[in-house]
Amino acid sequence: MPTANITRDDAAERSELVTAKAYRVTVDVTGAGVDDPERLFVSTTELDLDATGGATHLDLIAAEVTSATVDGESIDTSGFDGFRLPLPELAEGAHTVVVKAVCRYSRTGEGLHRFVDQADGRVYLYSQFETADARRMFANFEQPDQKATFQLTVLAPINWVVFTNAAGISPEDLGDGVGRWEHAPTPRVSTYITALVAGEYHFVDTEITTDGRSIPARIACRQSVAQHLDAERIHTTTQRGFEVFEEAFQTPYAFDSYDQIFVPEFNAGAMENAGCVTFRDEYLFRSRVTAREMEARDNTILHELAHMWFGDLVTMRWWDDLWLNESFAEWASSFAADEISRRWGGGANPWASFSNERKAWAYLQDQLSTTHPIAADMSDLDKVEQNFDGITYAKGASVLKLLVSFVGREDFLRGVAAYFAKHSWGNTELRDLLVELEATSGRDLSWFSGEWLETAGVNTLRADFDVDDEGRFTRFAVTQSAHPEWPTLRTHRLGIGLYSMADDELGRVHYVETDVKGATTEVPELVGVQRGDVVLLNDGDLTYAKVRLDDASVAALVAGIDRLRDPLARAVTWGCFWDSVRDAEIAPQDFVSLALAGLASEEDMAAVTTVANQAAVCSTRFMAPELRDEANNRLVTGLARLLKEAEPASDKQLIFAKTLIGVARSATALDLIKAWLEGEEVPQGLAVDTAVRWSILSTLAARGVAGHAEIDAELARDNTNAGAERAAGARAGMPDAESKAEAWRLVTADPDVPNETHRSIVMGFHRYGQEEALAPYADKYKEVAGQIARREGIWGERGYATIGNVLRFGFPDTIVDDALVADFEAWLGTVEHDQVRRSVTERLDEARRTLRVQQASRG
Repeated sequence: MPTANITRDDAAERSELVTAKAYRVTVDVTGAGVDDPERLFVSTTELDLDATGGATHLDLIAAEVTSATVDGESIDTSGFDGFRLPLPELAEGAHTVVVKAVCRYSRTGEGLHRFVDQADGRVYLYSQFETADARRMFANFEQPDQKATFQLTVLAPINWVVFTNAAGISPEDLGDGVGRWEHAPTPRVSTYITALVAGEYHFVDTEITTDGRSIPARIACRQSVAQHLDAERIHTTTQRGFEVFEEAFQTPYAFDSYDQIFVPEFNAGAMENAGCVTFRDEYLFRSRVTAREMEARDNTILHELAHMWFGDLVTMRWWDDLWLNESFAEWASSFAADEISRRWGGGANPWASFSNERKAWAYLQDQLSTTHPIAADMSDLDKVEQNFDGITYAKGASVLKLLVSFVGREDFLRGVAAYFAKHSWGNTELRDLLVELEATSGRDLSWFSGEWLETAGVNTLRADFDVDDEGRFTRFAVTQSAHPEWPTLRTHRLGIGLYSMADDELGRVHYVETDVKGATTEVPELVGVQRGDVVLLNDGDLTYAKVRLDDASVAALVAGIDRLRDPLARAVTWGCFWDSVRDAEIAPQDFVSLALAGLASEEDMAAVTTVANQAAVCSTRFMAPELRDEANNRLVTGLARLLKEAEPASDKQLIFAKTLIGVARSATALDLIKAWLEGEEVPQGLAVDTAVRWSILSTLAARGVAGHAEIDAELARDNTNAGAERAAGARAGMPDAESKAEAWRLVTADPDVPNETHRSIVMGFHRYGQEEALAPYADKYKEVAGQIARREGIWGERGYATIGNVLRFGFPDTIVDDALVADFEAWLGTVEHDQVRRSVTERLDEARRTLRVQQASRG
């Protein structure tokens, strides 16, 4: 059966037969030559290649192939199966293949996506090709080791703006309102980072100074959101990132321009197309956001910029090393943010934010039964798609951070610089990097890969000690354990901090850094040292591990977490307590109390946001259903107090307000936020702007206090695509059977729902307190999952991200009980589809964890 999948073996076999040299691609988006210009466009590919002799194929996903030639001779195209175009036997030597095809625009964010802005009717196109969707726009060898030069010519309305991997140019006027953009060829790049972005984009011309030269660097977005494009900050972050990376990597930026375009309905945060980065345009903030949200966008900008070196200049040979591509950019973005903070001042501690957010994601993913080694076996594209996860990104970055602590920062950077110098424009594997790091550090790193990269699971570390009558350690050791299914004990670089209360502050009075190996590691340096009030393992957050605190340290932190000032120490502490809740060792009520005590003094906005959200989870999903009303009242009362005490117009005020809106449940709380919507009793300094208004209305709709009329009225105020998405999500959250049925139909049976609207609906569907209305959707979920597995109905065309959203957010988390888990376990045994099995397995893992924590809430 024809398939879009590509295996590692297929790719290796093709690379023995052919080598791509140069692509010349012409894309006609004027509507000429197609019968449905809103769905189809014409693409012509000229590919120069070298062959060793033999038969192979081109990758192409298209509606039809209209012609194809090899060295000027027509070839039979009847073998095109919708995914592959067979090539005839190629003699040894150079050849040129020309393929003309009719291709489809995407509405699901893969390939060449077409979007019509309901605000003004303007049309916008953008490409998204990772992992293997360049073949949706042009015929190619769709594998990362087949690097070639890429030259793109575009035929489009002459009033459009066109961005590609090359510097921007003015079009040739062909008449009849059509322009022709013939861009310069790129250096050798992989197909997945080629790009086309076109439409009536608004843009700001800027320049980036790099390696003693200035290059053009446009910053662009849709016309209807141009007022929200804060180009100055985006440019400043980018320029500083260039300076940090070029100095750290000792390698100049490799391309001739650097455009950054904010595009609609984007499935990911951003994409590192060479010299032409695309971002989801939710990063253009229509409403007031916190400093942390701005810093998170800065982090994304730096992440994509890091890929210009690690991923674009030097590229993985196959997707086995996807983790290194993403983990390096993840690490490098926090590294650069930290350097920028040191040089230019301002902002939170980037490594504390990394610990509070990204590392927490890694710990969650790594404790699922579907966990996998960082360096996973990516035998085909289906496996690759499933591993864009917290292990590939955040655990890998955490382990790279640990590697830096082992080899030393300067030796690490010198090794990376040597790696770029040796492998520029080439393809590599993990070993190629480790060789350079061993050379610069003088350390054997063969053990590192085996322990950290090729095994799964997270270790747990505990302090094991005795003290004398004066409170001094007579013995101190660190014990290490592992999950029975992933039993590897690893080598950790570990900071151990001792904290004591003085002058109303819980400050560090002693610190030791050591290597921990095996089940028990003695730490003789601490013998004779005063214990203090808190013994904090992983102080400084050097390693990747769960940490358990001794009873006295827990008591001291519960009593004084508001007086622990160090942001990294607080991040590690919050992580300890949250892990303990998830492991049913601490009741969720106790975490809520701790959160309400510590949030007032927390200065890291990533921590404030994360901990507030965790407290909300503790009062809903993790709380036994019969205790939720009481827990909710406690949380709302505490948030109201924090909100009252927060500085007007501060970030904390906004976070506390949004959290309170999200958890409002009682009549009193609902009346309060409804009054805010009407401009009454609004806390001083709180802007009830578009985002806050939609949040309030979504909560009111979910509680049955607002309905379609109120949503229609709000949509009239915010008549934009973003407003339509928020309205769709609010309708999906309504508790009546009719609204639920319509929302479910839209996400499971309507092929024309735009992907961002689709995401809003499915994410808004399941709400706590709607058990009766949601009860039928456990069986309906299984029906849809079965259709996905069989690729029936709309699921033959829907993209991977859309399917993933249904499987993830459509699962009935809000009505989990033992009977539902047992029912799904039995059903899952009948499913063979990898994506469905993995997603549902993960949901069941979390469901079982939820039930264990709920039991802990009962005492």
